[in-house]
Amino acid sequence: MQKIVSSVVVTALASSLALAFPAHAANKAQAATVQEAPLRGHLAFLASDAMEGRGTGQRGGELTVTYLESQAMAAGLKPANGNSFRQEVKIAGVRPLPEKSNVGVVAGGQALPLSFGMDWVWAPGDAKPDHNMDAELVFVGYGITAPEEGWDDFKGLDAKGKVLVMMVNDPAPTAAEPKRFNGAGLTYYGRWTYKLAEAARQGAAGVILIHTDASASYGWSVVQNSWAAAERFQLADADLGTGMQGWMTDAAARKLFTAAGQDLDKLRAAAEDKSFKPVTLNARVKGEARAAVRTLNEYNVAGVVPGTDPKLKDEVVIYSAHWDHMGKQGTEGDTIFNGAVDNASGTAGLLAMAQEAVRHPAKRSQMFLWVAAEEQGLLGSAAYAAKPLWPADKTAANLNLDSLNFVGAAKDIGVQGSERTELGAMAAATAKAMGLVIAPAKPDLAGGYFRSDHFSFAKAGIPAFSVGGGSAWVSNVEANNAKAKAYRARYHQVSDEYDPSWDLAGMVQQAQFTLNLGRMIADSPKMPAWKAGDAFGKIRAAAK
Repeated sequence: MQKIVSSVVVTALASSLALAFPAHAANKAQAATVQEAPLRGHLAFLASDAMEGRGTGQRGGELTVTYLESQAMAAGLKPANGNSFRQEVKIAGVRPLPEKSNVGVVAGGQALPLSFGMDWVWAPGDAKPDHNMDAELVFVGYGITAPEEGWDDFKGLDAKGKVLVMMVNDPAPTAAEPKRFNGAGLTYYGRWTYKLAEAARQGAAGVILIHTDASASYGWSVVQNSWAAAERFQLADADLGTGMQGWMTDAAARKLFTAAGQDLDKLRAAAEDKSFKPVTLNARVKGEARAAVRTLNEYNVAGVVPGTDPKLKDEVVIYSAHWDHMGKQGTEGDTIFNGAVDNASGTAGLLAMAQEAVRHPAKRSQMFLWVAAEEQGLLGSAAYAAKPLWPADKTAANLNLDSLNFVGAAKDIGVQGSERTELGAMAAATAKAMGLVIAPAKPDLAGGYFRSDHFSFAKAGIPAFSVGGGSAWVSNVEANNAKAKAYRARYHQVSDEYDPSWDLAGMVQQAQFTLNLGRMIADSPKMPAWKAGDAFGKIRAAAK
């Protein structure tokens, strides 16, 4: 039976942490040094059952915001939003009601036996509770429009009133075009968020993504936990999506295409060529899809360490981490998705960093920003980018922390994405000063650059990337490799829980590197810039 902790107890525990790690006890002559004790204390508390998985729109989320607000005050940060540490994020929440719906797929004149959750999932993308569907299904390959690649999967298709079926990921490189769509790496065009947005731009009634573990970079259980078992969210005052958004398993898609008189494998192969044209399926989505819809306010939490230079203090370096996870789901067994690594670790890391930054201010101002609803599609950071608390043209960089190294100390540090800007050289200099090496660059197969909160800043023109943990372990190489690999099975599962036996040396190392790099940026004579010829312009165009 889950233990229920009252808000009084939560407040008391939060206060005890603040007292245990006073903000102004260090010798100011020392360099800003991230301490393990406060990081561990914040991590243990944020990942505890008391915080109920820090769910968006849930009690645990409210407790988390209150905790972060109090800890920002205790650390000595200044409110970033006038007199408040909070920035409102207006959100629409939708929960599909399959038990009250009769929507299904008819192919070749026969109803397909699709089970919600097992075979497919769906939810409204326009925050409306009822949709009467009678829409033709059209396969549109990867669902990409990329003029700079000479690519158009729609080719004049009038998508109005249709449900578009798409593959996840983007076209693979070929011998003739080894660099198309960033070669082996994923581009923003391959992200499911782009595909949902493109379907809306095409005027479609809905979109169904075909899931495979390889193309999505995670298993169907991740989709189930995010779409079938939980409330989904979107920004209430942003562009709305299509009436139906969803995913379908590869097995279910094969049944659909066969019943519709098509060969899915042949169509997939055809979609790898830019000559591909949309294929209308002998299939329709029919019936009523119902959902519970509500609106709510979530909050980003932001505090500032003012700069010391009379001119440069008007510019800012932003450190960010998302505070949310997946909250409480279900009624039996362990119902709390604690999200210890993802992302109580980054949230705690920022708190420990802020404590030190207050003691050792830099020339530019430094903002510590804990954003909401990342798990729902980077909503909190997108809301910040739309209405920044500090002018974008006065923001030098964003350094993001998401899922820190809980395994152990490493000889290297991950800075993938920094090479797009002058941050790359600064990151290399920071690593060298700390006796670290830069982790070798790898093809971004999972599209990591486009699925963390720094991307919201990059779309706004701000140099940004997420600082990754290393993997060249200082010791216990075989055991540590096994620990790192084992986490994949815990990703977005109830088993992502804090373990007091964790060696947090790597986590402290990652937070220290981020703070050191931020300090270098904050003290630099000029703000870093994007590199000429970087694909940023394409990313930004695709993301709009």
